[in-house]
Amino acid sequence: MKKITATGQSVEEAVNSALAQLNSTRDRVEIEIEDEGKKGFLGLFGARQAIVHVTLPADPVEESLKFLQDITRKMGVKSEIRVQRQGKNVTFHLSGEKIALLIGKRGQTLNSLQYLTQLVANRYSKQFLNVIVDAEDYRNRRTDTLIQLAERMANKSLKTGKIVALEPMPSYERKVIHKALLHYPKIKTTSNGTEPYRHLVITPVK
Repeated sequence: MKKITATGQSVEEAVNSALAQLNSTRDRVEIEIEDEGKKGFLGLFGARQAIVHVTLPADPVEESLKFLQDITRKMGVKSEIRVQRQGKNVTFHLSGEKIALLIGKRGQTLNSLQYLTQLVANRYSKQFLNVIVDAEDYRNRRTDTLIQLAERMANKSLKTGKIVALEPMPSYERKVIHKALLHYPKIKTTSNGTEPYRHLVITPVK
């Protein structure tokens, strides 16, 4: 977070001065007017400059990127990170050597990185941001695996007539399985537990 105190012949002039120093725009800052100023007699006598305090809040995406760069470096992985933002959805694409270390077994390390990165992003954001951390297109490959898992476990549940509980997964992975099983009329899917241990349960419907 950066804060600038600026002065000017008017509030508008003082604000513009602060924006120039912050290299920002009005919609991204918070403005506090300390003194609206006074023109004075004939523009000279009794004149007083306007004083404003302009604050530029930390950018949630930039802070998340810094966090990811720092943690991957501490893990001994040199990675390039590309950021893609669409509305409230932010995706960090990681690539580089030793990328498997960032993915971990069944993506558990990657899921943990994603969970922590989302916490960082929403700490600085005024609106909730949905964060995805991907590494070498792992998420797409994982989606294919999840669909196969969903169908296999659904068939197991139907065959045995018993409830099947899956391993903890992030919300978007649970959505993949839920969507994959929508065409199973005799199967119901629900989520149980609390994050990050929330998991999906497959229940046969009699």
